[in-house]
Amino acid sequence: MSSSPVSLPVPAQPYGRPPLRTVQVLGGAGAGSCAHVRSLATGLAARGVRVTVCAPVAAEGEYDFTGAGAQFTPDAVSALRAACAGADVVHAHGLRAGMRAALALRGGGRRVPLVVTWHGGAPEPAGALGRLRRLLERRVARAAAVVLGASSDQVDLARRRGARDARLAAPAVPVATAGEPAAEAGKTRAELGAVERPLVIAVGSLVARRGYALLLDAARAWRVLDPLPLLVIAGEGPLRSELARRIEAEGLPVRLLGRRRDADRLLAAADVAVLPSRWEGRSLLAQEALRAGVALVATEVGGVPELVGDAAVLVPYGDPGALAGAVAGLLHDPDRRAALALAGRAQAATWPSEDETVAQVLSVYDELMERHRP
Repeated sequence: MSSSPVSLPVPAQPYGRPPLRTVQVLGGAGAGSCAHVRSLATGLAARGVRVTVCAPVAAEGEYDFTGAGAQFTPDAVSALRAACAGADVVHAHGLRAGMRAALALRGGGRRVPLVVTWHGGAPEPAGALGRLRRLLERRVARAAAVVLGASSDQVDLARRRGARDARLAAPAVPVATAGEPAAEAGKTRAELGAVERPLVIAVGSLVARRGYALLLDAARAWRVLDPLPLLVIAGEGPLRSELARRIEAEGLPVRLLGRRRDADRLLAAADVAVLPSRWEGRSLLAQEALRAGVALVATEVGGVPELVGDAAVLVPYGDPGALAGAVAGLLHDPDRRAALALAGRAQAATWPSEDETVAQVLSVYDELMERHRP
């Protein structure tokens, strides 16, 4: 998805004190959390904050944190511990990053406050894995001075897990450039093989929680439609071989595009976007679709209803018939798609801007600095 810089004035001496030093810790290369950290690093650096991003090398290659004004360090244990030792505030993004940051801070000579943003993740597994997940959530929640939840359900979960201070702080997604002209969208559709047929798009890693098995069930139901819709899925992951076998064996009108850097261009050319996930926090695809004015069908799970309001068609998770019917209904109703496009842009206007997100996070840092001042 696209990224745009935040332009803010740079104070000569931030807060009348030496520049604040923060470490942003990423536990993986997820698109939502990486885009948020890139935006946050840009805004913080523009305000005179010294930012170090500790993340996988692959994330630096894709999101260019150094270009955002941050110092980058790989996420090796020794590098993370050294970076945290020189920080005023450590901000981890996700449970795994929160646990690693808490361990890196343990036993340090200074008391460095830890902020953890819960961006969301997979639903709680059953059995031993579920117990392990709850243990991790409790340890991270209790280690953090402040937990910032990307959605209200994440804030509630953090409080249940023992967080001392949990607040709603919805991460802003960088605003994409204006949608492609019709000619460019037509070119994209031609490249995908959808010139005279509807184009449906899904974007996200090929993992079980994304619900792609159910989406293929829905695509099977679409085979009776005329013209036959084409479903394209942009993303990569461990389920690729399994999904590809099903697509070939069942003759489904589906293309797996692999990992794409131009998902915003693909989205701009689509008639309908679909989010079939078993769980989502603050879905990047949902935000991009509403901003682009693309009609969205999504499962009514996690933070999705709070995010989209009335600007998308919501269906229960696990019901391929409802999913297929909702998409087919939109494909046959251009007026409804146009109404959702207007509603989506209006809903997107209510979300926090990048500047507002940076200001909120910086106010949390300031508060913690005052609280921990000798």
